Amino acid sequence: MYDQFTPLTPQGASAPAPATSPTTPSTTPAPTLSVPTTATAAAQRRSVGPGFVLSAVLASAVLASGGTYLAVSAATGTAPAPVSTPVGNVASTGSLAGSQGSVVDIVKAVSPAVVTIVADGVTSTDPSTGQARQGTATGSGVIFDASGLILTNHHVVEGNPSTLTVNLKDGRSFAATVYGIDTLTDLAIVKVEATGLPTAPIGDSSTIQVGQQAIAIGSPLGEFTDSVTSGIISALGRSIPVDTGEVLTNLIQTDTAINPGNSGGPLFDPSGKVIGINTAGAGGAQGIGFAIPIDIARPLMTQASAGQPLARPYLGIRFETIDPAIQKANSLPVANGAWIPTASAAGSGDVIVAGGPAAQGGLQAGDIITAVDGTTLDTSHPLDMVTSQLAPGASVKLDVLRDGQTTQLTVVLGTRPAAA
Repeated sequence: MYDQFTPLTPQGASAPAPATSPTTPSTTPAPTLSVPTTATAAAQRRSVGPGFVLSAVLASAVLASGGTYLAVSAATGTAPAPVSTPVGNVASTGSLAGSQGSVVDIVKAVSPAVVTIVADGVTSTDPSTGQARQGTATGSGVIFDASGLILTNHHVVEGNPSTLTVNLKDGRSFAATVYGIDTLTDLAIVKVEATGLPTAPIGDSSTIQVGQQAIAIGSPLGEFTDSVTSGIISALGRSIPVDTGEVLTNLIQTDTAINPGNSGGPLFDPSGKVIGINTAGAGGAQGIGFAIPIDIARPLMTQASAGQPLARPYLGIRFETIDPAIQKANSLPVANGAWIPTASAAGSGDVIVAGGPAAQGGLQAGDIITAVDGTTLDTSHPLDMVTSQLAPGASVKLDVLRDGQTTQLTVVLGTRPAAA
């Protein structure tokens, strides 16, 4: 059973009118009917919970670490194949890649690529009242392609904003549009019409070690732009439930201060490379923040730099990553892998989507996927993390343990639907 995490949102608003009480989210994670076990984050998940900040009501619920900071006013509306590094230039402002620079040096090199994103006219829901209202959301982002592509959180730009504005550290402002939304995680890419922009070097989150230094840059509370905080990597592979009942998985935990408004901003390693995108912070706790590993975002960045629509691969199964507790509770023969529950263990709902890629490839309830294209699955390399690096349409070989025998199946990955 998890403690509930409140989603973080955008910034600033006037006092809300009375409304109905919010829905209480589930605090028990449940698998989803797709390879990934998470879905796109809702805007409501990113507020800092009931209360006033500078006379502004935070409209979304605090998810887990940095969220966008949302200012809402009383409104009349109602709630509505392995990839390579992105094509964009690497840090026109200077890079410390390969060295262990001081925090001062890192900030000088990479902060010009960190932006503030302002979404006007967004519709959100006050977590303390459940009332829908409109306002202005403020979050963060990082430029990864000099031609104007910016990585951020989905919840920073959702809510049907009437306008999006990207503000750079050098004082320039650009009108922006949403290039695409991730169907797997709380990620989105924003586009501005500009060239020669400063970019941040992209790192490798698979090399992160617990205890190493981590640096965050963003716009906490929507007004303290270009704020720098530093800490360490506290843990890897974290899963956290949010107030919508969804579960975010494979997250980096850090004690680097991440507040509302930091959402979508970068988390850097000691060499000044982006290793994560800040997405949530634990309410009622200190030093517990979460970021999406940059390796999960990398395929999207590659697609955007190539001018392609954002798409994720899809197996069409419900699975559980095997750990000692799951192995013992279900008397499984192995300690690692992705287990497709049997009907008796799965409860309600199908574990394999009829007609989906997994069904067509011959996967069955009770199967344990132990490897994907030779990559062994374990808690550090779960199925959704491994397959996220592949492209829709890719043909993959799955090592499957079935009734005590190992077999190999070939599955052609589909495109993950938004509602998966």
